[in-house]
Order: sequence, then structure tokens, then C-alpha cells
Amino acid sequence: MKINFKITALFTLLVTAILLLLSFSIYYFTSLERFETFKKRLKGRANNNAQLYTYFGDSSTTMLRRLDSGSTNTLQDKSVVIFNYLNKPVYEFNADGVGTPPTNIPMLDKARLNGEAYYTVNHRDVLAFHHIDSVNRIVVVVAAYDADGWNRLSQLRKLLVISLLIGIAAAAIVGFLFSRQLLTPLKQMISEVNDISSQNLSHRIEAGNGQDELHLLANTFNELLNRLQESFMIQRRFISNASHELSTPLTSVSSQLEVTLQKTRSTDEYQQVMHSIYEDVQQMRQLTKSLLEIAKTGSQGTIELNEIRIDEVLFKVMSDVRKISPSYEVELHFGDFPEDEKMFLVFGNNDLLYSSLKNIVENGCKYSPDHLSWVDLSFANDLVIIQVKNHGDVIAEEEREHIFQPFYRTNAATHIKGFGLGLALAKRIISLHRGNITVQSDQQAGTVFTIQFPSVKAFSAH
Repeated sequence: MKINFKITALFTLLVTAILLLLSFSIYYFTSLERFETFKKRLKGRANNNAQLYTYFGDSSTTMLRRLDSGSTNTLQDKSVVIFNYLNKPVYEFNADGVGTPPTNIPMLDKARLNGEAYYTVNHRDVLAFHHIDSVNRIVVVVAAYDADGWNRLSQLRKLLVISLLIGIAAAAIVGFLFSRQLLTPLKQMISEVNDISSQNLSHRIEAGNGQDELHLLANTFNELLNRLQESFMIQRRFISNASHELSTPLTSVSSQLEVTLQKTRSTDEYQQVMHSIYEDVQQMRQLTKSLLEIAKTGSQGTIELNEIRIDEVLFKVMSDVRKISPSYEVELHFGDFPEDEKMFLVFGNNDLLYSSLKNIVENGCKYSPDHLSWVDLSFANDLVIIQVKNHGDVIAEEEREHIFQPFYRTNAATHIKGFGLGLALAKRIISLHRGNITVQSDQQAGTVFTIQFPSVKAFSAH
């Protein structure tokens, strides 16, 4: 069932329930009003008969009968019976075609006890009224059919039924029109979404100027499309760059082998070719390893987290970077040592953290003219803060947001051997550890990478 029919059905059911409750309430309270009004009329007739009987005694029978006969038009199917204190009827009147209402001793006793008793017999309302004076103790029983009251209730019932049917029909029509108007923006959104494909991610949904849920839904979907478009662009650029980087050494290997096999060569020549091919293969191996590491960090559920001392990781990084090249230098400096040893600990994977920090420190040595990376470790607000500084070429502001993308290399770094994967891998690993990395670069301070990790103490506090 379509949602507009569901909305129409729910709206109609709700209005129907409200109309039913309202109609029932009107009918119920009108019925109570009829009951009270007719009861007062019966009580007034009973009181009049009791007063006349008390005043005239046994001689009032003829007068009472004459009065009761003359009031049959006002009280239809009227009956009047007067009982003395011995429960003997001393006066009785019945309109034409009706009999005396059945009355028993318990009912008379109830009237004497409560002053009056009310009941219904054969659609006639019956009131037993107890009257006491200095001479008599009598019970006057008056019965009649409230034709006017029941007619009003019947007319009211018909009117309420007709009004209910009209109200339900109006609710269904209004509900349908309302649901169609309500869902028009949603249908437009569905139509626009159907026009979006992987080749047409630039299209956006018109959100309008409102602040309702549909506006928020459109904005949320547009934000999702922005992220998807960015992911597709990164993926395409990644595939293009990876294909280019892999094809370069393969082409070199193929060309060298093709040239070498054209004629017989000396042992030295073969060794030179094999050495060159070995370098190309090593380059491909390193590139493939980096690609696999990036792919591994894309799944958060596959890494094992342990408590790791960040200073020990930095000592290992400093030692291994120095082994890469005799010209590389790393200086490690510590800020104020925290009293709590947990400030040194972070939750993470030792190998991945080592790989990310090593890439950043090695880049500092590689791209700095003095081949020096300055590493500063400090602690503040349950955070472990690592700053890696170097005095290489300044990274332009417009390039800073791209340096963490795979295969991106700044204009100043194109002459230096590398793939542009180190920082992309480092950022992804740092993000997996709930950390963040930022970069600042200017002529005076040099290039500073700032990395922040939450310490184990921060997790303990939560």
C-alpha cells in the first residue's frame, strides 16, 4: 500500500474515532437530559395528585380522575396509582389502551426509604413518589411514555448518523488531498534521486527554504552525495595513479629485457641489467606493500588494539630512520613528564602506529635540506601530542588539504623519489586510533605536523 493511502486511512480512522466519540457523548448526555426532564414532569404530576388526595381525602377520586383524563395529551399512555400505608391501592387511573404498571412491595418500600424510586416498564417511565403529611402516608405511582423526548432522541440519532457519514467522507477526501500535497516534495525527491547515477553524482536534490524534516532529509542526502562524489573521485584518482606508478617499473623492466635479448652481451652488461631490474622490482614491491597497507587500514575491525607506550614507538622510529641513510638525523625531545604513567599509553596497534610515525619522520628527513627531523613529545588534557618539524620547502596553503590523498605530491617534491602514499597511509592509521593530524608550514617555523592521540587515561575517565 502506498504511503499516501496509509496517511489517508489513518487520518480517516482518527477523524472517525473523534466523530464517534463526540456523537456518543452528545447522544448520551441528551439522553440523560431527557431522563431528568421527564422525571421532573412525573414527579410534578405525582406531587399534584398527592396534594389533592391529601386535601380532599376519599372524595377526591372523581376530581383526580377528571384531572388525569384531561392531561393524557401531555403525558402519553399515563397511569396513576395511589397506595396507602398498607400497600393497598386507593386510587387508580389508566389511559385508554394501557394497563396498570406492575408494582411490588419492595419497590414501594424503596420509595418510602429514599423518597422516590424510578424504573422503566414496557418503554414507559415509572416514578414511585412517597408523600407524608399529618394525615396520610401514601405512595403515588405515575407511569407515562415520553413521546416527545424519545422522538427528539430518534431525530438526534438520525442526524448524528448522517453527520458521521458526511464527516467520514469529508475526512477521506481531505486526507487524500492532504497526503498528496504532503508527499509531493517527496515524490519530486524520488524523481531527482532516480536521475542520479555513478556517472552523474554532481546532481543535487532541491532542498527549498523550509526547515521541516523533508528539508533536513534533502540536505542530508545531498551531504551523502558530496561524500560519495569525493570518494569516487579519490578512488578514480587512486586507480589512475596506481596504474601509472605500477606501469612505469613494468615498462622499464620489459624494455631493458627486450634490449638485452636482442644480442649476446658480456657478463658485466648482464649484471648491470639485472641490477637495474632488481631496483625496479624493489620499487614495485615497496609500492605494492604500501597499497596493501592502505587497504588493510580501510577495515577497522581487522586491527588488534593493545596498550602501547608511545615513547617506545618513537625511540624505535628514531633508530630505524637513522639506518635508512647515514645523512638522516632525528632529534627526540620530551615536554614535562606526567605523573600518571597512563598518559604515556595509547590504545592501538604497535605495527601500524610505528608505520605511520616512521613515514612522517622519514619524510621530514627526506624533504629537508639538512635531513633533520625534530620530534617533540608532550602531554596535555589526557592527550598525547607529537610534533614532527623539518625545514624543507614550504607547503603551499592550497596544497595542504591534498597532501594526505594517495599519490598526491607537491610541486616541490616531484624531483624526490617516492610514491606519495606515506602521508595517506599515516593519516588513515591515525584516524583508526581516534587521533588527528594537522600541518602548518611557513618560512620561519618550517613544516610542522601535529599528531594527537587520546591516552589510555582519557578512556579510563569515560
